[in-house]
Amino acid sequence: MTPDRNPFADLGKPTILQVIPALETGGAERTTVDVARAVVAAGGRALVASRGGRMVPELEAVGGEHIELAAHSKNPVVMALNVERLTRLIEREGVSLVHARSRAPAWSALAAARRSGRPFVTTYHSRVHDRPRLKVFYNSVMAKGDAVIANSEYTAQRIRHIHTPDEARVFTVPRGVDIAGLDADKVEPLRMEMLREAWKPYELGPLFIHPARLTRWKGQFLSIEAAKILFEEGVTAFSLCIVGDHQARESYKAELERQITDARLGPHVRICGNCDDMPAAYALADAVISPSIEPEPFGRTAVEAQAMARPVIVSDAGGQRETVRDPSDEGGVEQATGLRVPAGDAGALAAAMRKIIDMSEAERHAMGRNGRMNAVAHYSVGAMCHATLDIYARLLAAK
Repeated sequence: MTPDRNPFADLGKPTILQVIPALETGGAERTTVDVARAVVAAGGRALVASRGGRMVPELEAVGGEHIELAAHSKNPVVMALNVERLTRLIEREGVSLVHARSRAPAWSALAAARRSGRPFVTTYHSRVHDRPRLKVFYNSVMAKGDAVIANSEYTAQRIRHIHTPDEARVFTVPRGVDIAGLDADKVEPLRMEMLREAWKPYELGPLFIHPARLTRWKGQFLSIEAAKILFEEGVTAFSLCIVGDHQARESYKAELERQITDARLGPHVRICGNCDDMPAAYALADAVISPSIEPEPFGRTAVEAQAMARPVIVSDAGGQRETVRDPSDEGGVEQATGLRVPAGDAGALAAAMRKIIDMSEAERHAMGRNGRMNAVAHYSVGAMCHATLDIYARLLAAK
């Protein structure tokens, strides 16, 4: 599909209903609003059913319409009631196609779409679990769509392996990032200075940031261990800022703080908390790390960092294997956008950080430019939305 072709050109004004638990914050929620914007721009009507949240005004600003629904509930009674509510909504609003983006609302949306005879689409945003059995069954609804969208080829392969849907129903559509908003040249120096003042990073070497919510599988403890290894090797001219919301038990944050103290990492390593200006955070950094100990379904952080022309270090697993080009890949150092290391290996992570530290500024900039080109070419919001609307159009035309 090409961006200059409107997939809805021969379909009148289709009404697309997306169903998601809430519109608070997160990758699935951001994608929901992005696709709603694209539907409206293509001449369609965009509805979103959820319990609401802080992103509802943004949805409405781009021309979408919000319908309040307890779509987040896993209560069987509420889910059954949602089938009736969604069925009435589909008939009343003339919905052409239903797209579910999470498991609980997907069960209700599937039943309503089948009852109404509408095409049903799912997007598998989360990890594809292979156990326990009850969880696999609960997640299986995400493979029951007439089209099943995976956010990476890794996720698509997991879907095929665990849920075995018909091959023709599985589509890989990588997540898109805001290429225009993630542009280092557009970040004002004052925004970076405000973060520098808040974080007070060590100033005698490269600054690494590890942006992720504070939860164990994101590997913050691994980053700190890698910093400890570097210090023990006598490499001290760098700093590390761990950036992100605290969504785990308070004990995990306390564990990280003790780890920093026990290793005597002092001002070199800081837990900086949430950041509301991530473009400025990426711009302030010299490199970005994302050493998740479990495979990322896609790995948005790595792509955002590349869009900001920053070298990245990631775990060599999951979706990040697809998005980050290592010097060992075809194209070599000249096309590398970062470094991939074995998941869970603090020594390998430390070695990769040392490579970044030892690079000249020109070498880091060259790697960053490669990342920017990679993100623009493959991971824009526009490309994601065009691919998604093209899938809608195929189903609607067939219907």
